[in-house]
Amino acid sequence: MKLFMKEHRLLIVVQMIQMVLMTGIFWLAGFRDIELILYSMLLGLFLLCCYLLYHYVSRRQFYRRLQTPIQSLDETLETLDGAPISESLYQLLKSQYSVYQGQIMELKKKQEEHFIFMDRWVHQMKTPLSVIELMAKDLDEPESSSFREETDRLKTGLQMVLSMARLRSIERDFQIKKISLIDLVKNVNNEHKRLFIRNNIFPQIKEATENITVETDEKWLFFILTQLIHNAVKYSQGKAQHIHITLDVRDKRAILEIEDEGVGIPKEDIRRIFDAFYTGENGRRFRESTGVGLFLVKEVIDYLGHQIEVDSTVGKGSTFRIIF
Repeated sequence: MKLFMKEHRLLIVVQMIQMVLMTGIFWLAGFRDIELILYSMLLGLFLLCCYLLYHYVSRRQFYRRLQTPIQSLDETLETLDGAPISESLYQLLKSQYSVYQGQIMELKKKQEEHFIFMDRWVHQMKTPLSVIELMAKDLDEPESSSFREETDRLKTGLQMVLSMARLRSIERDFQIKKISLIDLVKNVNNEHKRLFIRNNIFPQIKEATENITVETDEKWLFFILTQLIHNAVKYSQGKAQHIHITLDVRDKRAILEIEDEGVGIPKEDIRRIFDAFYTGENGRRFRESTGVGLFLVKEVIDYLGHQIEVDSTVGKGSTFRIIF
């Protein structure tokens, strides 16, 4: 109703001015029949009200639609009343919808091609990396260690790119099954022996509750632990020789904690550490942070239906807690 009155406000004002002017003209012309003048004014008001009422009733669905926010693009294709302006608006929205749908499909196609390229490129890069690792074995120290360190960094970066690409279809990529947490933690640690040796920081596993099993996707949980362990080692360099991995059950929920004794996270950065491409103060200091790792961790954990919590004190270290 407000939109209708706003649209016809000028018409009402003009009609009122017209009636006053006509009355003034008749009066100046010597016409003094007050009853007839009032009758003509009331008749004009009546006709104006009839017109406005008809106009509103015939287009009330149109005005209601314009005042109601749409929840989806499909709602724009719902048929309005049969008024010419409503029909014209419907045809315009229908053509716009078709154009937008076409543009969206084209963008999706290009994005899909981009992700396919990234996926294939990462897999192709793994082969020469493996060859370089084999060649490095024949080198003497310290050249061999330097080669392996750089290839490890490249493999970590490639895995990050691959995980980012796979995030688009993560629901189809899930293979949920029951797994042993202690076995998975040991597999992750074995995979990163060189990382621990190179940085002289070693994991200490505490199984507060034995034989904990959880239902999750093994490869994605492996990725999550890899990211958290890499961060724990990176931000503990020169401050500690151990990171602590604790497995426990609290309030009937399995808990996996990764605790370091490193630099800690500033309070102003904690609320944003899971934002995409946010590096924070520590990331800028260590210059190896991309702001992608923890973002992917949070996204995957949310998709899996788990929770992640962070406790940190600057200068004392951080604890990342996964709740299953």
